[in-house]
Amino acid sequence: MKLLTILLTAFLLHVSADWNLDFEKAKSEASQGHKYILLNFSGSDWCAPCIKLKKDIFEADAFKAYATDHLVLVRADFPRSKKNQLDKAQTARNEALAETYNTQGKFPLTLLLDANGKVVKVWDGYVDKTPEAFVTELDGATRAAN
Repeated sequence: MKLLTILLTAFLLHVSADWNLDFEKAKSEASQGHKYILLNFSGSDWCAPCIKLKKDIFEADAFKAYATDHLVLVRADFPRSKKNQLDKAQTARNEALAETYNTQGKFPLTLLLDANGKVVKVWDGYVDKTPEAFVTELDGATRAAN
């Protein structure tokens, strides 16, 4: 019984927030679930601030718990290493997103969008906040947009 309690606690503390790669699917999911979309442009294997943002904010339990209930997450990654290259279809989807939402090619760039894809808030560069402060800012932006 003690082991079951420990395993359950560990499971509950390890909240998962999955990142989508398909923006159209994410818009549909956001619309059906009455959620916002958090779109992150990243260079996962070359952009130091992108890597730090993922580690410090997006992998934090406070962010994952909030995201699970309130957001649909989309990552548009632009890796440079050959071993990390995306397939042609995914590269095309990411480039199309960049043409719409990241015309200046900034990394990292994080946008909060409504379910229709309208920009609600933009974070340009590394988000220099605690995960809890970022969640508070996200929550405030979604409430203000309603």
